Amino acid sequence: MSSDHSNASPHTPRPVPAHRLRRAGIIGAVVVVAVVATGVVTRANDARKLKDWTDRQAVPTVSVVPVERSAAGASLDLPGRLEAYARAPIYARVSGYLKSWKVDIGAPVKAGQLLAEIETPDLDQQLLQAKADLASAEANAALAATTAKRWQAMLGSDSVSRQEVDEKTGDFTAKQAIAKAARANVDRIEALKGFTRIVAPFDGMVTARETDVGALINAGSGSGPELFVVSDVRKLRVYVRVPQNYAPSIKPGQVATLSLPEYPGRTFQARVEASAGAVAAESGTTLIQLAVDNADGKLMPGSFASVRLDRPGDATALRVPASALIFDDKGMRVATLGADHKIVFKQVTILRDYGKTVEIGSGLGADDQVIESPPDGLVDGDTVRTAAKDDTELAKNRGRANEKKA
Repeated sequence: MSSDHSNASPHTPRPVPAHRLRRAGIIGAVVVVAVVATGVVTRANDARKLKDWTDRQAVPTVSVVPVERSAAGASLDLPGRLEAYARAPIYARVSGYLKSWKVDIGAPVKAGQLLAEIETPDLDQQLLQAKADLASAEANAALAATTAKRWQAMLGSDSVSRQEVDEKTGDFTAKQAIAKAARANVDRIEALKGFTRIVAPFDGMVTARETDVGALINAGSGSGPELFVVSDVRKLRVYVRVPQNYAPSIKPGQVATLSLPEYPGRTFQARVEASAGAVAAESGTTLIQLAVDNADGKLMPGSFASVRLDRPGDATALRVPASALIFDDKGMRVATLGADHKIVFKQVTILRDYGKTVEIGSGLGADDQVIESPPDGLVDGDTVRTAAKDDTELAKNRGRANEKKA
């Protein structure tokens, strides 16, 4: 046995054949090429998707609302004030001291019913003096009448002159006039004496009493306070101030609805009676008077009420949201959606403002689609997408994703 064979180890690895090495190299190269190709395709796809998303985001998304007609009309909600249909503050016509009062606040009264009595010692003395003056004047007039009659009889006997007879006749006429003046003064004071009884001017309710027993009473409405207030509350007036631009649409006979805070959930019907026919310069409003029945006494004069007036609608008028209006150096405009999703700006005028919506007087058509809250920077001809279409596509995409998961 040779020495080469004796030194060889049984565990020495055999060399790999060359064709296997070439095969492994080819497989590795294919794997590397596949990985690189996959990465390139993925990046290209991502870049395309990013570009598409960026392009979509560059197109503004807007919300489109149709133009509405105002044929149904609208209502005006305005604050109003209730007042008695007839209200009479009662003042004293004579001075003195309050002797007594017969009714208090809230008491119903009839026309002519006694409310209070005034004690007038000064007026009583004036009446006595006036009667004395009248008696003196009547006595002088009677004496002058007798004298004139006698002198007239003596004129026929030529014992007196015509001049003297005329003087006596004239004196009688003067004394007679003085007596009539004294009688008129007595009648005047007696008429004033009748005002010591304070009576109700009409059927109603005592809504105020501003005096008491022993109070000093000053005559007239200028210096003295009102003693009582009598109000007819079976029917009440409602006063409401209507803005100038709505006043012409409020007509007599129109029915309004009243709401009062003390009666939540309950309404009362009032009817328009009259309009002031003038605009108050300080407020720009017209005073409207309504009447409401109060036979049950539920309503109180002086109360606050919310008045709702329904106005007839205009079949040709159009309404849009107030948020669709654009105010800039080009005037008042709205953005509409034209053909091919292009923006078209239109000049408009406002007929009436209802707060959330406005009534357009001119500039829009019934078929126009108005952009609500248009984004800044929009100009004529810009392409936009509508929010409704995007929402539909999003819903479809979500549906497809759910189907794949299932």
